[in-house]
Amino acid sequence: MATAIVEPGSCKLNSKITVNRSGQGRRDYTVSIKIDSQCPSIKKLAEELKEVDGFKECFKKISSSEVYRLSEGKLKHLSCPVPSAILKTIEVECGLNLPQDVEMVITKE
Repeated sequence: MATAIVEPGSCKLNSKITVNRSGQGRRDYTVSIKIDSQCPSIKKLAEELKEVDGFKECFKKISSSEVYRLSEGKLKHLSCPVPSAILKTIEVECGLNLPQDVEMVITKE
């Protein structure tokens, strides 16, 4: 199981993403996705985004990603970091990346 906690910034609507590799066998990268969020838009995404092939999903182009396709009709802000966090968590659960924190530091001068 891999988990990500997303604190998205000024909206303060935090999300917790949990991914479990449910696939049987070495080459089955099926993952189940559970998202708990304070955000109504992310809750709508969570209702539909339940399972994907983690290997295929992580190597698609953004325009063909199931995560981003489902996000498109639901999220109000293009810059929402949750879809990216979902993909990062899938990568970790499938052994395609290491569990590392991601940080964005944004300033205005």
